[in-house]
Amino acid sequence: MILYLFAFLSGLVTIFAPCIWPILPLVLSSSATGGRSRPLGVTLGIVIVFSLLAAVGSLIFDLLGLNADVLRYLAIAILVLMGVAMLVPRIGAALETLISRVLPQLKQDDSSRTGFWGGFVSGAAIGLIWTPCAGPILATVIALSATHQFSGGGFALLAAYAVGVAIPLFAFATLGNVIFTRMKWFNRYTGRVQQVFGAVILLAALAIATNVDKKISVELLNRFPAYAQWLNRIESQDAVQKSLEALSVPQSNVHAPEITKIQTWFNSPPLTLAALRGKVVLVDFWTYTCINCIRTLPHVEGWYEKYKDAGLVIIGVHTPEFEFEKNPANVKAAIAQYGITYPVALDNNYGTWQAFSNRYWPAEYLIDAEGHIRHTHFGEGDYDETEQSIRALLKEAGHALPMETTAVADTTPDQRSTPETYLGSYRGNPDNPIIQLGGKWDVDDEYIEASAGASLELKFVASKVFLVIHPVAGKAATVKVLLDGQDPGAQSGADVKKGSVNVTEPRLYELINLQQHGSHTLKLICPDGGVQFYAFTFG
Repeated sequence: MILYLFAFLSGLVTIFAPCIWPILPLVLSSSATGGRSRPLGVTLGIVIVFSLLAAVGSLIFDLLGLNADVLRYLAIAILVLMGVAMLVPRIGAALETLISRVLPQLKQDDSSRTGFWGGFVSGAAIGLIWTPCAGPILATVIALSATHQFSGGGFALLAAYAVGVAIPLFAFATLGNVIFTRMKWFNRYTGRVQQVFGAVILLAALAIATNVDKKISVELLNRFPAYAQWLNRIESQDAVQKSLEALSVPQSNVHAPEITKIQTWFNSPPLTLAALRGKVVLVDFWTYTCINCIRTLPHVEGWYEKYKDAGLVIIGVHTPEFEFEKNPANVKAAIAQYGITYPVALDNNYGTWQAFSNRYWPAEYLIDAEGHIRHTHFGEGDYDETEQSIRALLKEAGHALPMETTAVADTTPDQRSTPETYLGSYRGNPDNPIIQLGGKWDVDDEYIEASAGASLELKFVASKVFLVIHPVAGKAATVKVLLDGQDPGAQSGADVKKGSVNVTEPRLYELINLQQHGSHTLKLICPDGGVQFYAFTFG
């Protein structure tokens, strides 16, 4: 029950999200003129059509072989027609005459055009083009739809969200209708006001057709990240996350969603799972500063080299954890550094991540020749099991297999270590007892930035320590490293030379490499500042 309450609250606050703002002028223009029931028609048209698309749109498109953009462009065409009809009275009159000939009953019932049903048609067109901000709740609903696993729980969750969206939307539409219909001067200039609203509809349709609305929404959220976090705070509660896990798509024996919303591709032209039918496909979610992913990469590359000629296709989906990981140049450099030769897709907007309802780095989804997910693995380890699943599916598809399996050493840690530790305000804990800051630090959502002379002390249990570091403005900086108060010497990590690490690019740096697992204290000193610390990981 608590999940549905949070879904309802999430829908309520959607009115404050930038992604809904572009349709508000359309809602106002469609509701301001006409009868009292028109705002209700507009509101229901939006939420019903949006809900139907979210729930069963993927299934309908698959069954009919349609591209989702077909309906989007149809809706834009309807909006353009509405705008032109309001802007040019002669065209509006001609359109009414045409409609009355096709549907004679409308000629006798003017309220069907200006009242509820006229508003519903307008709202339905808006619902076809509206893409709300997908927080965890809505992302789960969309993932259920994309994999054709929608259930009663999914419908109830979507309904709660839709009711939450409808309430402020209806209030906004009704307020506009009341204000404009009760103003005395409005009655004298009804024609002119309708023309203004027609122009507004045309401008909004143009912005949506050219994706300007999405660019503005993304830019606003990027410029004001704290506001974006506030919007998603309701859905970030532990109780919500646990409930969503229970609703999530079963991760095996289901239809695999498509690789979607990719910014760019490396090592390959764009690929689709639909075009790879007959092949066995391994989709590997990773990000280049994740130490768990890095330890997995040699195994994934080994499978690719061993089985690429036997019918295996591997797609590495790089979904960034930090902002700088969205930079294609950084990802390209990491691909070269780790010797990755299989196709890599840059999933900066989490489109494919959400389609798979994924929550982990690394994560492997093994898809058979018919397009079904047959095996999954989250995190490190169990490489033999994954390889045996690859071989079984290749054999099932009729491909000839090499006799030998791969022989890559498993470096998954087998002892309990300090957990991954984030330093920014969004996921970090300011009262974390294992970290002590000295000097002046600026705290951001993702990182902490050192001023000259600032220091950080960390108590850890591990044999290896890694830290994601970003040089400010791309300028190289030096960080001094001390282990238990002394120069680490032979226990230095690969990136530490003579007790210091030279930070030249944003990536994962290895600071400590001990011979034995143990409890120690690491101190980092930033003589000149100029560095941003993101997260510690351990091995």
